[in-house]
Amino acid sequence: MKSIVAVWVLCGALVEPAQVLTPRGVLLSKASFYDPKRDFNCLDGSGTIPFSYVNDDYCDCQDGSDEPGTAACPNGFFYCTNVGHTPLNIPSSRVNDGVCDCCDASDEYASNANCVDTCRELGRAAREEAAKQREERLKGYHLRQSMIEEGHKRKKDVQIKIEHLKKEKENAEAIRTEKEDIKKAAEEPEKLALEKYQTAEQEKKAVAEEEEKKKDEQEAREAFAHLDNNGDGYLTVDELQSRQTFDTNRDGHVSEEEAKFYLRQGDIMSKDDFFNSGWLMMRPVYNMDKRMFTPPSSTPTPPEESLTPPPPVFDEDNYGTEEEEDHEDFESNLDPEISRYVNSRANWDLLSDESEDEDSEEYDNSEDDHDDAKEGEQKEEEDGPKYDDETQKLVDVANEAREQFDEADRHVRDLARELKSLEESQEKDYGPEEEFRVLEGNCFEYTDREYTYRLCPFDKAIQKPKSGHGETRLGQWGEWTGPEEYKYSRMLYSNGQACWNGPTRSADVQISCGTETKLIGVSEPNRCEYLFLLTSPAVCTKPEETNGDESTDHSHIEL
Repeated sequence: MKSIVAVWVLCGALVEPAQVLTPRGVLLSKASFYDPKRDFNCLDGSGTIPFSYVNDDYCDCQDGSDEPGTAACPNGFFYCTNVGHTPLNIPSSRVNDGVCDCCDASDEYASNANCVDTCRELGRAAREEAAKQREERLKGYHLRQSMIEEGHKRKKDVQIKIEHLKKEKENAEAIRTEKEDIKKAAEEPEKLALEKYQTAEQEKKAVAEEEEKKKDEQEAREAFAHLDNNGDGYLTVDELQSRQTFDTNRDGHVSEEEAKFYLRQGDIMSKDDFFNSGWLMMRPVYNMDKRMFTPPSSTPTPPEESLTPPPPVFDEDNYGTEEEEDHEDFESNLDPEISRYVNSRANWDLLSDESEDEDSEEYDNSEDDHDDAKEGEQKEEEDGPKYDDETQKLVDVANEAREQFDEADRHVRDLARELKSLEESQEKDYGPEEEFRVLEGNCFEYTDREYTYRLCPFDKAIQKPKSGHGETRLGQWGEWTGPEEYKYSRMLYSNGQACWNGPTRSADVQISCGTETKLIGVSEPNRCEYLFLLTSPAVCTKPEETNGDESTDHSHIEL
């Protein structure tokens, strides 16, 4: 009977809550090292001491493991049991320092701090907050399941659309080939019919060029004869000095340097050299002064204009247009240095101060007339030559065939571009279960004191000033950069706009669990490197089940 009672007591002892005998301040997981029945071995192996030396307020072990419950060792740690709340390790130096570090007041057992045990209240508040966070996480987890379902649906829809576009593209390519054959068939008779008109146009153009060339040569011969005072077939420095035309600085005298400039820095120039190069240099100033000293017209002035001021001494009606044409021809054949020199000569003030404003108005009018003439010529060229009825019909048919082919070709290219975009989207990594796919096409903003930041997942990240226009590209979608255990917690947007005298901008996006996808913060921890904080249900995992029992006994008996 006694044996039966003994067994019952032993079994009863086994079902009673476990109470561990440990010295004060010892972590429960290390209780086996503190056996009062044998000497204590320092945990770092630095020595062995009698167990009575443990917590005697004197540091015997180098690692401070013999004084977990006192402040004797500066490198030791005190374990707060904190029954009803979270256990805590604190440095041994805080034991009995007059400050309540442990919520169960176990660290101030020999001080006058008058600490009270608040672990039950703190634990209850912590558990309520944990339950709230768990509820939010669970809600986010359910939203993530919806995102996964929607992501798979979108992926399937895109694949169906890709197959449809492939078939549509094949049909469009067949139509384009048909239109191309029709175009080629229509262009062949058009080409043959237009050859005679092209030949006629070329001949007409050649005749016009020949006439223009003869006109230029005649003008050059007349100018040479006019400048060659003695008619010996050469131009000399003295002959140019006799012409005020070449007075570059308008000091009333043509210097030897000014004359030699037009003689290509020589003392003499032959007729052939004049035609080949000299006339190109002299022509602008020669023609300008030639017009400048043209005598006024002998046509009598109408009576109603008798009170108006006399016209300038040069023919302003031709000054603007002819000078502009001569100036353009001249510039196209001279090196930059000579062009700058002659341009300065062409911009001299040829009129008195009294007539300056009036002359400017007349010059503008002549330029307007010249522009109108050029527009008329361009319009005539755009209209093109007129064809006979049969040829015009062939041209119209070919134009229609070309338009139809262009439309068919454009349709094929549009389909190919759309197909390529969809295929690329199918290759993107939207997470292990396509949960991030629903974020593509959306943008999220965050505004601080100076800027508004916009994040468009799988596209770009930008920055816009609140007071101003324009935006700065911080980066384009790059890759997932989270840790190995879950790489989908971070995004990298790289290759943004370059900082002045610095690297290109980039944005690191850290994603945390939340019940909505929202940009909650942006900072710039390093120059041109931005940190975006994004919450989203896409990263919410199912929370672990907890028993919520605050009565669990974490106590132990301290020695």
